Amino acid sequence: MNLSEYIRNIEDFPKAGVHFKDITPLLANSAAMESCLQQLTALIAGQKIDKVAAIESRGFFFGTLLAQKLNAGFVPIRKPGKLPYNTLKEPYLLEYGMDALEIHEDAIKKGERVLLHDDVLATGGTARAACNLIEQLGGEIVQCNFLLELEFLNGIKKLRAHSVQSLLKY
Repeated sequence: MNLSEYIRNIEDFPKAGVHFKDITPLLANSAAMESCLQQLTALIAGQKIDKVAAIESRGFFFGTLLAQKLNAGFVPIRKPGKLPYNTLKEPYLLEYGMDALEIHEDAIKKGERVLLHDDVLATGGTARAACNLIEQLGGEIVQCNFLLELEFLNGIKKLRAHSVQSLLKY
């Protein structure tokens, strides 16, 4: 199935000049969702995965499904103040300012094999921060996988130390 048929372009969202890739049409179609899950799973074929870590919020859509499909645990990586237990925090640069991500301090055990998933790889700052958190806990990142990659933003450069796979590239 050609998943790009289920990605809607929204001009000037969330601000002027941005061409937002909207995945909600894909999420609204059960056949497209199933095909997407199968294709994402195929990106990690043959690899043993202990945990799937996904970045809030759109990464959760397929992150939980991937964890179930791979018979792995699921680890949410969230914005500050959203997780109820003790956390590690990793700040990262945005185009104009700073942000941060957090993970529970007991979410990943040393040596566990982790798949990092998010919906979009753009500039790579968010994914790099998530990788840092996983590695601080002793996790081994097997792969970073994404539904979409915006190649012109060169986010993959921030993830050079890891295997990176994306279903769709723009």
